[in-house]
Amino acid sequence: MRYRPLGKTGISVSEIGLGCEGFIGMDQQQTDEMFELAFSEGVNCMDLYSPNPDMQQKVGRAIAGRRSDFILQAHLCSVWKDGQYEATRDLDEVRLSFERMLDNLGTDYIDIGMIHYVDSLSTWKQITEEGIMQYALELKEQGRIRFVGLSSHNPDVAQVAAESGLIDVLMFSINPCYDLLPADEDVEKLWAEESYEKPLFNIEPKRERLYETCQKLGIGITVMKAFGGGDLLSDNSPAGKALTVEQCLHYALTRPAAASVMCGAHSPDEFKASLNYEYADDSQKDFAEVFSSFPKISWKGHCMYCGHCAPCPMGIDVAFITKLLNLARAQDFVPETVREHYAALPAHAGDCIGCGGCEDRCPFEVGVIENMEKAAEVFGY
Repeated sequence: MRYRPLGKTGISVSEIGLGCEGFIGMDQQQTDEMFELAFSEGVNCMDLYSPNPDMQQKVGRAIAGRRSDFILQAHLCSVWKDGQYEATRDLDEVRLSFERMLDNLGTDYIDIGMIHYVDSLSTWKQITEEGIMQYALELKEQGRIRFVGLSSHNPDVAQVAAESGLIDVLMFSINPCYDLLPADEDVEKLWAEESYEKPLFNIEPKRERLYETCQKLGIGITVMKAFGGGDLLSDNSPAGKALTVEQCLHYALTRPAAASVMCGAHSPDEFKASLNYEYADDSQKDFAEVFSSFPKISWKGHCMYCGHCAPCPMGIDVAFITKLLNLARAQDFVPETVREHYAALPAHAGDCIGCGGCEDRCPFEVGVIENMEKAAEVFGY
């Protein structure tokens, strides 16, 4: 298992994490089996959005004795009413649900207190002005949550939250189809067939800006919906062609600031399909060829960081330099961390001899030579 820093939190998380939806309805033995598999493969984090008390208790028992080594991302504003889940913005309900969650889990703290499902600017305003964000910050000060997070499907809301300085972690829906769609407060449009009826071109600029902002500010991203609820893995994919689990995971994990994908699974075999990513070779992870053949979607001219430009005769890591260039372009100055990453490279953009081999190999017709010239200008060499 590979581990990544979760932004500036100081936490290292496994690339593959556990989603919780598959645990609903499992008995204790099934829950324990899922966690034993996760632990044996080095998985050290879980997203726990569900307030289902029975499931929380089973998860608590499964991680008992390993709590200090396991990262729990659990949600505020997700409550259990009349035997079912409900999102709430009522502060009293949020407080009560948090205390019950700690009791159910048998713990006295949550690593990431994730403010749940903020998909509209009006909801963002509500949580920041009516006590919920203040409550989360109080819990952080008390050590009852270590870091404050926010989950969203809307890049407009997520951008405002990231720039507010109030959150440490963002949970966001990332996959190659959702990334094409404009910001919207109606999450249903992400999987509506009509959203994909017309041809789509390149990543939506607001989404790209969001990922780059999170990278710049040190806000770690935990990924949800990497498989589009399973839609991307079927022949009925909105892209018009099925992707593999490895391709979906690799796409998500190559976005700036992405640290871990929370993978839903209803059985050990389903979770093993995600864990296989850690054993897959580059050809199995490679999404470039299938992306370039999608019938209704085009990424022409846009670097996907897929690495097909390699090898460079001068040893330039073209994909990584392009990512650093895009991070620098997202602001009016070159951040120190970006400059340090660039300086540490054994070869730089200024070493480019313009042979064009990278452009011949690029499935997306990116102007690599022009990008290297721009990078040499931005970084000075």
